[in-house]
Amino acid sequence: MGVKAKMKKTVQWLLIAILAISMFLVGCSNQSSKTASNSASNSSNGSKKDTLIYGRGGDSTSLDPITSTEGETFKVTQNIFETLVNYGEQDTTLHPGLAEKWDVSPDGLAYTFHLRQGIKFQDGTDFNADAVVFNFDRWMNGDDQKFPYYTMFGGYKKDAGHVIKEIKALDDHTVQFILKRPQAPFLKNLAMSPFGIGSPTAIKKYGDKFREHPVGTGPFKFVEWKQNDRITLEKNPDYWQKGLPKLNKIIFRVIPENSARLNALSNGEIDVMDGLNNSDEATVKANSNLQIIKRPSMNVGYLGFTVTRKPFDNKLVRQALNYAIDKKAIIKSFYGGQAEEAVNPMPPSLEGYNDSIQPYPYDLEKAKKLLAEAGYPNGFSMDLWAMPVARPYMPEGMKIAEVIQESFSKIGVKAKIQTVDWATYLQKATNGEFDAYMLGWTGDNGDADNFLYTLLDKDSIGSNNYSHYSNDQLHDILIKAQQESNQSKRNELYKQAQVIIHDDAPWVPLVHSTPLLAASKDVLNYVPHPTGSEVLSKVEFKN
Repeated sequence: MGVKAKMKKTVQWLLIAILAISMFLVGCSNQSSKTASNSASNSSNGSKKDTLIYGRGGDSTSLDPITSTEGETFKVTQNIFETLVNYGEQDTTLHPGLAEKWDVSPDGLAYTFHLRQGIKFQDGTDFNADAVVFNFDRWMNGDDQKFPYYTMFGGYKKDAGHVIKEIKALDDHTVQFILKRPQAPFLKNLAMSPFGIGSPTAIKKYGDKFREHPVGTGPFKFVEWKQNDRITLEKNPDYWQKGLPKLNKIIFRVIPENSARLNALSNGEIDVMDGLNNSDEATVKANSNLQIIKRPSMNVGYLGFTVTRKPFDNKLVRQALNYAIDKKAIIKSFYGGQAEEAVNPMPPSLEGYNDSIQPYPYDLEKAKKLLAEAGYPNGFSMDLWAMPVARPYMPEGMKIAEVIQESFSKIGVKAKIQTVDWATYLQKATNGEFDAYMLGWTGDNGDADNFLYTLLDKDSIGSNNYSHYSNDQLHDILIKAQQESNQSKRNELYKQAQVIIHDDAPWVPLVHSTPLLAASKDVLNYVPHPTGSEVLSKVEFKN
């Protein structure tokens, strides 16, 4: 055979070999794709879906609940930590939690809690009375930058208004609180998310980094936090409530835009989403694969003024800006009928609401007159800070800010809209760096104290009183209401407080909304709580 013939024969054999190898690789590739596809589908092999992917608008700022004041933290930590006392499944009635029962002395100064036995933290250490004392000692000796919610107890241990005189372990499973003065909402405060009991061992181990390594007694334990992307929790196999949780894993995904979150839900990328735009409710209802979930309303969305900054230190200016905002138009444009106009800082569903107070009407001429009286006949320039994330009480912050900006321009007030990332936004607001800012509040415990004292009392400056508003008369009334055991008398005091706040106008209360969530049709037992965060231990999927 000649050289050319030999070369031709060799090439033919090479081509055949290459073709055979290619077909083998394609076969392997197809098999790998099928395997991956089967692994991705929970139902393809008959197994029940057990991972819930929750889409939300922003990331948590911390996973140590006592160090935060924002709802994205509590959505997660509610499932890691537990409190001594629990709320009802869909209200703020009081029920046993880590404490199976409690006794209150006749004078309201001693609370004795009998703790459940046999409970362990997720790191395997024991939950007991010493652990409760350790957590409260940590909180009461903190500062307002680290533990802002602790001001619910009248400040810190060093402060004259601090309500807890002593906390002691009577034995391994009995802990007693001695108060300096009665505090009517004491039990309701203990049930709030921020007061979840953490593992003393883990707190000592991680120190300030405990906010990134949370350890509680709850149904799910922490696995991973990819900042601004996702937080993963997995089932606590040693959870004390037998048969719970139903899910094996929860993934909290950050998808900032409401519309993008709805697209992800429609495409099956997530199972539940919060922050559904009211304008998208009809779209969800028309999709047979989805369902609407309505959260009971217990919130307020507002425009706040930092009253230590000029010209917002002038009450007439603040009143003028109240007259300049058309709340009804905002509700019509952005809330789709799922909100009502706010008059007071607390929602009308709470005891003590003052329904005799009339709202500031939309009256541009009255607003101009007040500005002139305040010394600003030609208006002024200001910064208007818009929320960078969607919230139940503020679904489209930037767009609402634009409406307010236009309204203010009609009375000569030039508002420059600004925003910044969520964690920085909250820190700047806490520091009093904003002229005016958009924010809101979802109630923690269903008590008027949690709105009026928490948001507008001078004790709360540096935590949730972002307006830095201080009124001694208001303070005296709110402290008296805390000490009053008769609910009817408490209600009258809160009504007086609302009159003072309405006149001083540190805010423009905008709306009380009914927040909407959406979920895949196969999600079962998702029961939304009015506080804005719920334990997901009973959630499961249809087979």
